[in-house]
Amino acid sequence: MTREVDADKRATLRRFAALGAATPLAASGRAVADGDDSAARDAIRGYLATTPGAHFSKLRDDLSLATGETQHHLERLESAGEVVSQKDGDYRRYFPAGRFSAFERRALGYLRRDTPRGMLLGLLRRPAASGADLARSLDVSRATVSTYAGKLADAGLLDTEGGYRVTRPEVLIALVVRYADSFGPDAAAFADDAASFISYDG
Repeated sequence: MTREVDADKRATLRRFAALGAATPLAASGRAVADGDDSAARDAIRGYLATTPGAHFSKLRDDLSLATGETQHHLERLESAGEVVSQKDGDYRRYFPAGRFSAFERRALGYLRRDTPRGMLLGLLRRPAASGADLARSLDVSRATVSTYAGKLADAGLLDTEGGYRVTRPEVLIALVVRYADSFGPDAAAFADDAASFISYDG
Protein backbone atom coordinates (compact mmCIF):
# COMPACT_ATOMS: atom_id res chain seq x y z
CA MET A 1 0.00 0.00 0.00
CA THR A 2 2.81 2.43 0.91
CA ARG A 3 4.50 1.64 -2.39
CA GLU A 4 1.31 2.56 -4.28
CA VAL A 5 0.97 5.83 -2.36
CA ASP A 6 4.60 6.71 -3.09
CA ALA A 7 4.10 5.91 -6.77
CA ASP A 8 0.99 8.11 -6.90
CA LYS A 9 2.86 10.93 -5.20
CA ARG A 10 5.77 10.69 -7.64
CA ALA A 11 3.36 10.69 -10.61
CA THR A 12 1.57 13.76 -9.27
CA LEU A 13 4.82 15.61 -8.68
CA ARG A 14 6.13 14.68 -12.14
CA ARG A 15 2.97 15.98 -13.81
CA PHE A 16 3.06 19.35 -12.09
CA ALA A 17 6.87 19.54 -12.22
CA ALA A 18 6.65 19.40 -16.01
CA LEU A 19 4.42 22.47 -15.86
CA GLY A 20 6.73 24.08 -13.33
CA ALA A 21 9.76 23.59 -15.55
CA ALA A 22 7.95 25.38 -18.37
CA THR A 23 6.57 28.26 -16.31
CA PRO A 24 8.22 31.70 -16.45
CA LEU A 25 8.99 31.32 -12.74
CA ALA A 26 11.61 28.68 -13.48
CA ALA A 27 13.10 30.60 -16.38
CA SER A 28 13.13 33.98 -14.71
CA GLY A 29 16.61 33.72 -13.24
CA ARG A 30 15.17 33.85 -9.74
CA ALA A 31 15.36 30.11 -9.16
CA VAL A 32 16.22 28.89 -5.69
CA ALA A 33 19.94 28.34 -5.44
CA ASP A 34 21.18 24.77 -4.90
CA GLY A 35 17.65 23.40 -4.90
CA ASP A 36 16.23 24.23 -8.31
CA ASP A 37 16.25 20.53 -9.21
CA SER A 38 13.71 19.83 -6.48
CA ALA A 39 10.76 17.97 -7.99
CA ALA A 40 8.53 19.27 -5.21
CA ARG A 41 9.38 22.92 -5.90
CA ASP A 42 8.95 22.45 -9.64
CA ALA A 43 5.58 20.83 -8.90
CA ILE A 44 4.54 23.78 -6.72
CA ARG A 45 5.58 26.19 -9.49
CA GLY A 46 3.49 24.27 -12.00
CA TYR A 47 0.56 23.90 -9.65
CA LEU A 48 0.41 27.62 -8.85
CA ALA A 49 0.71 28.50 -12.53
CA THR A 50 -2.53 26.60 -13.13
CA THR A 51 -4.22 27.04 -9.73
CA PRO A 52 -3.31 30.53 -8.48
CA GLY A 53 -4.88 31.44 -5.16
CA ALA A 54 -4.90 27.89 -3.83
CA HIS A 55 -4.67 27.78 -0.05
CA PHE A 56 -2.00 25.86 1.82
CA SER A 57 -4.04 22.73 2.60
CA LYS A 58 -5.35 22.34 -0.94
CA LEU A 59 -1.90 22.73 -2.44
CA ARG A 60 -0.45 20.23 0.05
CA ASP A 61 -3.21 17.68 -0.53
CA ASP A 62 -3.38 18.01 -4.32
CA LEU A 63 0.39 17.50 -4.58
CA SER A 64 0.40 14.68 -1.99
CA LEU A 65 3.04 16.46 0.08
CA ALA A 66 3.55 16.34 3.84
CA THR A 67 2.77 19.49 5.84
CA GLY A 68 6.38 20.16 6.81
CA GLU A 69 7.58 19.46 3.29
CA THR A 70 5.04 21.91 1.86
CA GLN A 71 5.98 24.61 4.38
CA HIS A 72 9.69 24.18 3.61
CA HIS A 73 9.34 24.47 -0.15
CA LEU A 74 6.88 27.38 -0.02
CA GLU A 75 9.19 29.26 2.34
CA ARG A 76 12.09 28.74 -0.06
CA LEU A 77 10.04 29.89 -3.03
CA GLU A 78 8.76 32.96 -1.17
CA SER A 79 12.27 33.84 0.01
CA ALA A 80 13.46 33.62 -3.59
CA GLY A 81 10.69 35.98 -4.72
CA GLU A 82 9.03 33.37 -6.92
CA VAL A 83 5.83 33.03 -4.89
CA VAL A 84 3.77 35.50 -2.87
CA SER A 85 1.12 34.71 -0.30
CA GLN A 86 -1.59 36.61 1.48
CA LYS A 87 -3.97 35.92 4.33
CA ASP A 88 -7.59 35.39 3.35
CA GLY A 89 -9.74 34.80 6.41
CA ASP A 90 -8.67 31.46 7.85
CA TYR A 91 -6.61 30.65 4.78
CA ARG A 92 -3.22 31.63 3.39
CA ARG A 93 -3.35 31.73 -0.39
CA TYR A 94 -0.39 31.43 -2.75
CA PHE A 95 0.29 33.00 -6.14
CA PRO A 96 3.12 33.18 -8.66
CA ALA A 97 4.97 36.43 -7.94
CA GLY A 98 4.48 39.37 -10.28
CA ARG A 99 1.55 37.86 -12.15
CA PHE A 100 -1.52 39.37 -10.47
CA SER A 101 -2.67 42.73 -9.16
CA ALA A 102 -4.01 43.04 -5.62
CA PHE A 103 -7.55 43.12 -7.07
CA GLU A 104 -6.94 39.94 -9.06
CA ARG A 105 -5.51 38.15 -6.01
CA ARG A 106 -8.62 39.05 -3.99
CA ALA A 107 -10.83 37.94 -6.86
CA LEU A 108 -9.06 34.61 -7.20
CA GLY A 109 -9.43 34.00 -3.47
CA TYR A 110 -13.19 34.48 -3.62
CA LEU A 111 -13.53 32.53 -6.86
CA ARG A 112 -12.04 29.57 -4.96
CA ARG A 113 -14.98 29.60 -2.51
CA ASP A 114 -18.17 27.89 -3.65
CA THR A 115 -20.85 30.39 -2.58
CA PRO A 116 -19.03 33.63 -3.50
CA ARG A 117 -18.03 32.09 -6.84
CA GLY A 118 -21.64 31.09 -7.47
CA MET A 119 -22.79 34.61 -6.66
CA LEU A 120 -20.25 36.24 -8.95
CA LEU A 121 -20.96 33.85 -11.81
CA GLY A 122 -24.68 34.32 -11.30
CA LEU A 123 -24.36 38.10 -11.48
CA LEU A 124 -22.11 37.93 -14.52
CA ARG A 125 -24.74 35.82 -16.26
CA ARG A 126 -27.69 37.90 -15.02
CA PRO A 127 -26.56 41.38 -13.89
CA ALA A 128 -30.08 42.20 -12.66
CA ALA A 129 -30.28 39.15 -10.36
CA SER A 130 -31.47 39.97 -6.84
CA GLY A 131 -30.25 38.53 -3.57
CA ALA A 132 -33.32 36.31 -3.48
CA ASP A 133 -32.56 35.10 -7.03
CA LEU A 134 -29.01 34.21 -6.03
CA ALA A 135 -30.10 32.45 -2.86
CA ARG A 136 -32.60 30.37 -4.80
CA SER A 137 -30.18 29.42 -7.58
CA LEU A 138 -27.42 28.49 -5.11
CA ASP A 139 -29.76 26.77 -2.64
CA VAL A 140 -28.51 28.87 0.28
CA SER A 141 -30.28 31.24 2.63
CA ARG A 142 -30.84 34.90 1.83
CA ALA A 143 -28.79 35.69 4.94
CA THR A 144 -25.84 33.72 3.52
CA VAL A 145 -26.01 35.71 0.29
CA SER A 146 -26.20 38.96 2.26
CA THR A 147 -23.18 37.99 4.39
CA TYR A 148 -21.04 37.14 1.39
CA ALA A 149 -22.24 40.21 -0.49
CA GLY A 150 -20.84 42.33 2.34
CA LYS A 151 -17.50 40.50 2.17
CA LEU A 152 -17.34 40.82 -1.60
CA ALA A 153 -18.12 44.52 -1.30
CA ASP A 154 -15.36 44.96 1.29
CA ALA A 155 -12.99 43.22 -1.12
CA GLY A 156 -13.97 45.63 -3.90
CA LEU A 157 -15.54 42.92 -6.05
CA LEU A 158 -19.18 43.92 -5.62
CA ASP A 159 -21.09 47.19 -5.54
CA THR A 160 -24.09 46.77 -3.22
CA GLU A 161 -25.58 50.23 -3.72
CA GLY A 162 -29.16 49.71 -4.92
CA GLY A 163 -28.71 46.03 -5.64
CA TYR A 164 -25.71 43.89 -6.54
CA ARG A 165 -23.32 44.77 -9.34
CA VAL A 166 -19.97 43.10 -10.10
CA THR A 167 -17.15 45.61 -10.26
CA ARG A 168 -14.64 45.20 -13.10
CA PRO A 169 -16.59 42.32 -14.68
CA GLU A 170 -14.09 42.03 -17.54
CA VAL A 171 -11.34 41.10 -15.06
CA LEU A 172 -13.53 38.50 -13.35
CA ILE A 173 -14.55 36.97 -16.69
CA ALA A 174 -10.92 36.75 -17.83
CA LEU A 175 -9.87 35.02 -14.60
CA VAL A 176 -12.76 32.56 -14.71
CA VAL A 177 -12.08 31.66 -18.35
CA ARG A 178 -8.32 31.32 -17.87
CA TYR A 179 -8.50 29.13 -14.75
CA ALA A 180 -11.95 27.57 -15.18
CA ASP A 181 -10.82 23.98 -14.79
CA SER A 182 -9.24 24.73 -11.43
CA PHE A 183 -12.44 26.25 -10.00
CA GLY A 184 -14.99 23.56 -10.73
CA PRO A 185 -17.81 22.53 -13.08
CA ASP A 186 -19.78 25.76 -12.62
CA ALA A 187 -16.82 27.86 -13.77
CA ALA A 188 -16.09 25.48 -16.64
CA ALA A 189 -19.71 25.77 -17.81
CA PHE A 190 -19.49 29.55 -17.55
CA ALA A 191 -16.24 29.56 -19.55
CA ASP A 192 -17.87 27.49 -22.28
CA ASP A 193 -20.47 30.23 -22.67
CA ALA A 194 -18.02 33.10 -22.19
CA ALA A 195 -18.45 34.61 -25.65
CA SER A 196 -21.95 35.72 -24.71
CA PHE A 197 -20.62 37.67 -21.71
CA ILE A 198 -17.72 39.51 -23.33
CA SER A 199 -19.91 42.49 -24.22
CA TYR A 200 -21.33 42.68 -20.69
CA ASP A 201 -21.25 46.31 -19.60
CA GLY A 202 -21.31 46.63 -15.83
